[in-house]
Amino acid sequence: MNSLWQDIRYKLLQSGSRINLLIGINVLVFLLINVPATLFRLMGNGILDNFSNEYLALPSYLPRLATHFWTPVTYMFMHHDIFHILFNMLWLFWMGQIFEEYLGNKRLVSLYIMGGLAGALFYVLAYNFFPLFSESVSVATVIGASASVMAIVVATATLLPNYTIYLMFIGPVKLKWVAIFYVIIDFLSITGPNAGGEIAHLGGALLGFIYIKQLKGGRDWSRSVDSMFTPRPKVKVVSQNKSYQQQTTSAPRQEEIDHILDKISHSGYESLNKHEKEVLFRASKNEG
Repeated sequence: MNSLWQDIRYKLLQSGSRINLLIGINVLVFLLINVPATLFRLMGNGILDNFSNEYLALPSYLPRLATHFWTPVTYMFMHHDIFHILFNMLWLFWMGQIFEEYLGNKRLVSLYIMGGLAGALFYVLAYNFFPLFSESVSVATVIGASASVMAIVVATATLLPNYTIYLMFIGPVKLKWVAIFYVIIDFLSITGPNAGGEIAHLGGALLGFIYIKQLKGGRDWSRSVDSMFTPRPKVKVVSQNKSYQQQTTSAPRQEEIDHILDKISHSGYESLNKHEKEVLFRASKNEG
């Protein structure tokens, strides 16, 4: 048991991969809520279901949202059932690996949070604007990591549109067609029974697309999110030895990274020469 716990701790906290950390948080939250909730349901008691819907799900009703201001964050780590979390975590694992390979692991967490917040914004605005939702806006809620995952899927497809993955029963498919397919399905479903979820997906997808466009233009939105969680150093050491500083500064310039990302976007990863691959590798390590 100790070995299993040590393996889990290593994968979540020490492996360096933020994919494992995000999946671990989602699975832990799901189990902490749904295991006791299932036992309560067997006893005919829905108290935990009511609690999670009241205090952790994202409401569309603005007065209620004002008093539950934390729900735009909590909702993105909640799931309805086992298949809901299973498919979200599988897509997060598949696409997150590709994203981390090219852009480092810190940006993954930032994009996950920004995608979830964009999905929350789309959901709340849609339910308070479109007449279709006027009767349900006072009671509607939404949960799920789908908006965050869609942000990662679309961001990866925008960065690497011709990157090919293999889908079961279909075969090789380029990422751009996968992203376009899911965006169209989500749009056509926004008047269906899961309207709130589909609208949130579109918000996450738009954020992922814009994020990569901004990154290619030299504007890294993830830095502002990272700064919120990075403590400032209490002691600053200043060296006057400029030659020493130059030797120890190994981070590639942002302009060089942007040029490489543009080349990948247009010609694929295989078009990079050895030096460019080394620069990209050092950049991902530096961001990690």
